[in-house]
Amino acid sequence: MRIELDHLFVCAAPEAPEAEELVKFGLREGPANRHPGQGTANRRFDFANAMIELLWVSDANEVQSECSRRTRLWERWSGRDGEASPFGICLRPVDSQNHKSPFPSWEYRPAYLPDPLVMLIGEAGVEEPMWIYLNFMQRIDREQRFEEHPIGIRKITSLTLTTPVPLRSVVSQRMVESGILSTQKGPKSLLEIGFDGNRRKEIVDFRPHLPIVFQL
Repeated sequence: MRIELDHLFVCAAPEAPEAEELVKFGLREGPANRHPGQGTANRRFDFANAMIELLWVSDANEVQSECSRRTRLWERWSGRDGEASPFGICLRPVDSQNHKSPFPSWEYRPAYLPDPLVMLIGEAGVEEPMWIYLNFMQRIDREQRFEEHPIGIRKITSLTLTTPVPLRSVVSQRMVESGILSTQKGPKSLLEIGFDGNRRKEIVDFRPHLPIVFQL
C-alpha cells in the first residue's frame, strides 16, 4: 500500500502567534479552524500537495474528555517543550481505494468529522510524533485549495525528523520505509521541511518560535 503526506501539525501557543513568523517569511495563511468536541484549534498554511497546521488546545476540558482523551493531544500539547513530540504527521493513500490502515492503529471518530469518516491513529507514545491515517483524503483536495504563496514555494517534498529518543514503534518504521520522512538523533525535537526539491539551496530556521526549519 502506497501512502503520502497529507499534512503535518506543530503544537503552538494559544492562538498560535508563531504563525506570524511564517506570514512574515512570505506564506499566505489559509482559513483558521476549530475542532468542536476535541478542544483544539489551528492556523493553517496550504501547499499544492500538503498543509502545515499550527495546533493548540482551546478547551482543556474537551481535549481531556472521554471522546478525545485517548488521542493524548493534551499530553502532547502541554508537554511540547518537554519530553512529548510537538508534531503530528498525517498521511493519505496514493490510491484512493486504499481504506485499510497501513500501520497498527485505532479508530477515532471526533464530533466534527461527519459519518462515516474516521481517523486511524497509529499506536505510538507521545515521545514520537502523532501518526494519523486519513483514508478519505486525496491529493486533489489539496491541489484545489492551494493558492500561490508570495515567497513562491509550492510543494513539500521531504521531511527530516530530529528526535531525542529512538523511534521504536511499528508505525514509525513504516514511515521511514515508505520514504515519508527520514530520522536522526538530536538533543531536541526538530522537523526539517523540504520544498520543491530544495532547488534554491536555502535554509530558513524558525527557532525559537517554532521547532521547524525550511529547506528551500
